[in-house]
Amino acid sequence: MRSRTPRLIGRSLLALGAAALVIGTLPVGAATVIGLGTADAFSVLAGSSVTNTGPTTMTRSLGVSPGTAITGFPPGIVGGTTHSADATAAQAQTDTTTAYNTAASQTPATAVAVELGGRTLEPGVYRNGTLGITGTLTLDAQGDPDAVCVFQAGSTLITASGSRVNMINGAQACNVFWQVGSSATLGTSTHFVGTVLALTSITANNGATVQGRLLARNGAVTLDNNVITTAACAVQTTTTAPSTTTTAAAPTATTGPTTTVAPTATIAPPTTAPTTTEASGPTPSTTPTTATPSTPTGGGGGTPTPSLPRTGSDLTTLAVGGAIALLLGAAMVRRSSTA
Repeated sequence: MRSRTPRLIGRSLLALGAAALVIGTLPVGAATVIGLGTADAFSVLAGSSVTNTGPTTMTRSLGVSPGTAITGFPPGIVGGTTHSADATAAQAQTDTTTAYNTAASQTPATAVAVELGGRTLEPGVYRNGTLGITGTLTLDAQGDPDAVCVFQAGSTLITASGSRVNMINGAQACNVFWQVGSSATLGTSTHFVGTVLALTSITANNGATVQGRLLARNGAVTLDNNVITTAACAVQTTTTAPSTTTTAAAPTATTGPTTTVAPTATIAPPTTAPTTTEASGPTPSTTPTTATPSTPTGGGGGTPTPSLPRTGSDLTTLAVGGAIALLLGAAMVRRSSTA
């Protein structure tokens, strides 16, 4: 009796290969820029209070609303304006709420592990109930300065001491957003990138640096000897090459010799002037045309620019493995059928 084991194994490989191929080719969810409205002008914004220890510096405004308490400035230094429960802070809180809801609703979101450290992520939307960073998280824009990353944490975001977020291949801090369902905590000496939109509170421990913003809707923002740099997206400049035109030199006419009359009665025959020859001018070269690249959209308050879906390197490996499994499975089924 012919064994059915090879055929069963072959069919199993076919099924597994097909599943891996489908999953491996699914794109990472596309992300779009989160418009911040008037909150774009703030480096730090809290709902209840802002407390600072040490010589914290920030490049843009500081605000609180509906709370009123702001302490620790000085020695903290604010690059913009300080707003305590005024109309500007209130409007910024309204815009922060809108931005928070926009970030939370972006789909489809790719599920990721709690620990983001040690990974390289492409543009997209990433989600988990809790997010953390130990070590280094690398964000790869793949040469697209408009590339956007949105992280959705259902509850908390916590970074370990000395952790980092690195940006490569054109990634910009203005296009990175962290939507946090409760509170965010940045560990001592963390180097963090992006705009934090937290429902409750944000704590930046001693020496943590931020390229972005700390925006808390309802709770407090606590600072301790931090450097918060809030910059607009870099704008690409276009250099147009000058037009090059080649001009042909005008030909020079050759004048024939003058006829000379001899003093005697005999008149010498005139000498015929040589024919004037015009030199052929070179053909003018075509003026080069330089294409103008698009200008990237800023992270704060700009019109959202969709980012194209991408496929991660892990998913690509899975797809290749699936294709190999399909080939092996088909071969085993065929061999068992002809045996």
